[in-house]
Amino acid sequence: QVQLVESGGGLVQAGGSLRLSCAASGRTLSSTTMGWFRQAPGKEREFVGRITWNGGGTYYADSVKGRFTISRDKAKNTVYLQMNSLKPEDTAVYYCARSVDFYATSISEYDYWGQGTQVTVSS
Repeated sequence: QVQLVESGGGLVQAGGSLRLSCAASGRTLSSTTMGWFRQAPGKEREFVGRITWNGGGTYYADSVKGRFTISRDKAKNTVYLQMNSLKPEDTAVYYCARSVDFYATSISEYDYWGQGTQVTVSS
């Protein structure tokens, strides 16, 4: 079992920044990929980006590339999502999740999920 807990969400003005955290406990994250997803009201959950736990390689959706950065702290068993230049369309509940597939980008490839944290960007 892996438990994931997101934090750091809140209300921010357009152009601002937020950093989300995802603290993991339970089974080791070695040889896994940690992903971030988001779900806006009335929309399907969508992939934001991922990071491989061992090597730290990252991959992002086009909509956030150049604005969002994913990192991890192995000592703290925590993954971060640094969000800069935020736009109103970034408003969503943000989720972190774990996958054993290094190249996972779809929801079905992730087996453990956090409860989500709300991010609201005002215009």
